[in-house]
Amino acid sequence: MAQARQTRSAELGVTANSAPLRRRALSGGEVVALALSLVWLVGCAAFFLFLRAGDDGRGLEVDVLRLVLTLLAVFMPVAIIWVAAAAARSARIMREESARLQAAIDALRHTYLQQAQSGGFASSTAAVERKLDQIVRAQRQTETAIATFSSVRPAAAVLPAPAGDGTKADKPTEDEPPAAEQGTLALGTPAEALAPPLSVSDYIRALHFPENAEDREGFSALRRAMRDRQVAGLVQAAQDILTLLSQDGIYMDDLKPDRARPEVWRRFAAGERGRAIAALGGVRDRSSLALTAGRMRTDSVFRDAAHHFLRRFDHGFARFEKTASDQDIAALGDTRTARAFMLLGRVTGIFD
Repeated sequence: MAQARQTRSAELGVTANSAPLRRRALSGGEVVALALSLVWLVGCAAFFLFLRAGDDGRGLEVDVLRLVLTLLAVFMPVAIIWVAAAAARSARIMREESARLQAAIDALRHTYLQQAQSGGFASSTAAVERKLDQIVRAQRQTETAIATFSSVRPAAAVLPAPAGDGTKADKPTEDEPPAAEQGTLALGTPAEALAPPLSVSDYIRALHFPENAEDREGFSALRRAMRDRQVAGLVQAAQDILTLLSQDGIYMDDLKPDRARPEVWRRFAAGERGRAIAALGGVRDRSSLALTAGRMRTDSVFRDAAHHFLRRFDHGFARFEKTASDQDIAALGDTRTARAFMLLGRVTGIFD
């Protein structure tokens, strides 16, 4: 509401500033036109009043043709002067309206950008943030439960006999493994050590992020990926840089980069840089490249986040490439995280 009132105030301010210009009866051009008209009419009147009579003493002979020509000669310049004044007035009004419209558009654009930075994008990513918070809380609870369980010393005592039964408790049978042979959990065992390894499909799906709030498969893959600390670090770095890019209106879904062959991606994983992997810089959107380059020069927070993301992606892809097939690498190259890498890689000169 406050932003809407600011926009309305800006529009009213522009209108109020331009209103006095429209209420003025005469502008500078119209004053000049009026002065020229008066000078011309006074000159014509003086010409006809003080014109000497002819030699025959009859003065001016008046006929219809001469009267028409005289009127044309007198009023035609006046009409031309006022046509020019009207054209100048119309041009001035058009300039005022254009300035007012431009000011209103700038105010609306400023308000839109503020909404996008404060509430627009936050509302679209609120579901993702809530899910990630739930994942972090669940991970902490799991680690606490595991630490509590592993800190309990396994009891060797057998269960007592039921009440009213005078027999002793049964001894362990030979089929039961002794306590020493049973698996135990060491103190401080991390939760990811007990979790099953992350599948390649879940890894790729997590780096692409959920499509919308109803994308259950995407959120499930993201939850499983967040249990792996290394993958979670890459996902968090990717989310941070995608959020920063969206503040300038840069969205990965709008980019259509050229696809690189899997062997080029493998060269990147092997540590090659420069022209050898230039095919990875397939982003050709000039506006996105220009906006990102400008943000890198002027925004230190964005620059640090971009370099952190590039390091995370480099390490993560090097681990992923060891067990991934060519189809898996091609699928990873179509994710939003990979597109962000291509964009930032071109801006920072990784492919030069």
